[in-house]
Amino acid sequence: MQRRGRTRTPPQGGLVPLAAVAGALLAVLMGLVFLMLILAIQDARHSLLSARSGRPALDQIGVVQGTVLDLEGGQRGYVITRQDEFLKPWRTARAAFPEQARRLVDVSTSPAQRRLAQQIQRAGQSFVDDYSVPLVAAARRGDPDATSTARTLEGTRRLDALRSQFSRYLHDQRIEIGLRESALEGRMRTLTIAASAGVGGALVLIISYGAYVTRVIVWPVRRMAGAATRLAAGDLGARVPLSGRREIGQLETAFNTMAGSLQKSHRRLRLLYDAGTAVGNTLDVGRTADELVRVAVPGFADFVTVDLEESVLRGGEPTAAESVLRRVARGGVREDSPLDPAGALIAVHPPPGGPRRADGGAALTADLRAARGARFPDAPHTDRLLDYGMRSLITAPLSAQGVVMGVIVFWRTRDSPPFEKDDLSDAEELAAKSATAIDNARRFTRERETALALQRSLLPQVLPDCPSVDFAYRYLPTGTRAGVGGDWLDVIQLSGTRVALVVGDVVGHGIQASATMGRLRTAVRTLADVDLPPDELLTHLDDLVLHLDDGAGEQAAEVGSTCLYAVYDPVSRHCSLASAGHPLPFVITPQGAVETAPGEAGPPLGLGGLPFETSDLDLTEGATLALFSNGLVHSRSLDLSHGLDRLRRALAAPGAQESLEAACDRVVTELRTGEPADDVTLLLARTRALPGDHVATWEVPADPEQVATARTLTAGRLGAWKLDELSFTTELVVSELVTNAIRYGGPPIRLRLIRDTRMLICEVSDGSSTAPHLRRARIFDEGGRGLLLVARLTRRWGTRQTAAGKTIWCEQALPATDAPRARGAP
Repeated sequence: MQRRGRTRTPPQGGLVPLAAVAGALLAVLMGLVFLMLILAIQDARHSLLSARSGRPALDQIGVVQGTVLDLEGGQRGYVITRQDEFLKPWRTARAAFPEQARRLVDVSTSPAQRRLAQQIQRAGQSFVDDYSVPLVAAARRGDPDATSTARTLEGTRRLDALRSQFSRYLHDQRIEIGLRESALEGRMRTLTIAASAGVGGALVLIISYGAYVTRVIVWPVRRMAGAATRLAAGDLGARVPLSGRREIGQLETAFNTMAGSLQKSHRRLRLLYDAGTAVGNTLDVGRTADELVRVAVPGFADFVTVDLEESVLRGGEPTAAESVLRRVARGGVREDSPLDPAGALIAVHPPPGGPRRADGGAALTADLRAARGARFPDAPHTDRLLDYGMRSLITAPLSAQGVVMGVIVFWRTRDSPPFEKDDLSDAEELAAKSATAIDNARRFTRERETALALQRSLLPQVLPDCPSVDFAYRYLPTGTRAGVGGDWLDVIQLSGTRVALVVGDVVGHGIQASATMGRLRTAVRTLADVDLPPDELLTHLDDLVLHLDDGAGEQAAEVGSTCLYAVYDPVSRHCSLASAGHPLPFVITPQGAVETAPGEAGPPLGLGGLPFETSDLDLTEGATLALFSNGLVHSRSLDLSHGLDRLRRALAAPGAQESLEAACDRVVTELRTGEPADDVTLLLARTRALPGDHVATWEVPADPEQVATARTLTAGRLGAWKLDELSFTTELVVSELVTNAIRYGGPPIRLRLIRDTRMLICEVSDGSSTAPHLRRARIFDEGGRGLLLVARLTRRWGTRQTAAGKTIWCEQALPATDAPRARGAP
């Protein structure tokens, strides 16, 4: 037993010299074996080539014999039948025989065979020239001698002589090939014996060398590999028993040392790795704090609390001056700790060992029992904490760019080893990573809140109540990291009770997209006030985008934005629309059928030089237009065509007596599959039709005397509408507008009165495209006061260009007593 336990003294010399000598011997032996194999293979190759050289002669003698047979058969058939088709193979064989006989001489492998081949060549050529050719010639002349017995016997004799030569050639050639193959077999046996002996010797040496390597190197390395596998699998206590054999012993010692160091550093590396991958995955301050708690518990601490300034939670700049923080996250191995819960206000004082400043680093309280008078978060609950089992803590500031945002506290109970100084670096690293993630989330929160505030200020807060359509809309900003998008919608009242419906989408996200959206929305409203047709409005908007840049000559962010502009007229129930790269709206009939509006989406805004087309459609009363943005029907997981099909099905399935507000909620709920990756915009507009008796139209001849007639017609219509209060003002306005049309415009002149639920609208159209302008008349001027008078007497007025000229319009509010009755009118 003692003898087994003794350690043998390792022999002198290392593994490298032994391995070098053994390798050299093995290399020399293998070289000799391969040299013998190469020489034997070369000899066998020459023998094999020699044996194979006789095979072509056998093949060629068969070819020559077949040629002679074809020659004899062709001549015999012709002589007997006198038919020319037998001459074709005869001529072919006659022409081929000299070349085939010469090739037989060339491929013969011995002088005797070559002489025999030459005899066959001469005999065959004699058969052709002296017998076959004259015989065929005689037969062609009709000579009876061609079929005589003498001629036939002569041919038989010659053929028998050739056959005898063929047989002798074949017999001699086969004997020669057999001898060569026998010699080859003998050489192959010798080669096999030599190769087997060499391989056997090499195998013995390889086995001996392999046994030595296995005993001295492989087994110890296998033991180390097993320990390394256990170490890689998480068994940090894996070690290798020391064998003490030369370099292997040194390797075993180094491995055990490395395993000990890895065991010490593994916990820290794992902690920091988890912090790098798990903290900061969301741009939300609260979630980031929760991620930090989940990483630190239980790998580093038993309990963790995170306290931040209130301004940081709102996205503001930290002040580092607040003495009261908001607890954002709390977590631990148990849920019943006496630490204040998340959401509580925490009074913060400089922790023991360091002031509350960004460069103060983490502070260690190794024994909470010895620091009863210290001030730290949750210090008022020290007695309860001690009773609960808290024993040590590390307080680390959460600072970014030199300013403290809050504090993180790591706690350990009596069930865990107390914190040591080596743990301070881990706590500081965790705090630094977490502070960076929290600061990023704070900045994102600030930018998002800024973008939302900007967007809310630029979007319509309350869309106007419009007598032409009933509408409802939904706008949902994206909640992704990309930030708020630039989608917008608008409902704009136009002249003549018409209404414009607008939906747009700006490329990008964030403040820039919100600002761009505000610029485009303002531009659309400005162009809509000019009463341009949809295609012209988009053309002007496209030109405006082309001239917008950042002052540095770079392409504007508006390039690629889309817009859909539609105008609905309740008088004619006609809708015209144009699209700049935006999806066309859906039209829902009163019966529930859903169709895509006709037309083609034009190019996006900012490309320039490409036209936009206006599509026209007539809508029945009660039809609904559904305008939407890409965010509702397209995402990374939803193809555009599939999203449009889903929207079509959702629009086609209304509930009983469903309102537009309820329809908006239902459609958005059905199509949203989670947090939207882009802004979601939906506008539903249900059309109304103005009754025919609420519109009066007259053709006015271009004669000044017709002004009085126009006033009379106006007064009569207002009396029928029971709007006598507006009669005087309206007659005056009609008088001025008709007079201007007759004096400065051109035929045809048309007067139209429109009464909706809130306004009385007066329109005068003429064939001139010259638009009037307000001007201040001088004291002695006879004219120039008509439009000024119209502007002062009416609520608003304006002009719009038409295909036949222009229209000047003005609006007056209905009397208060009439408005409710008119609003309920059909």
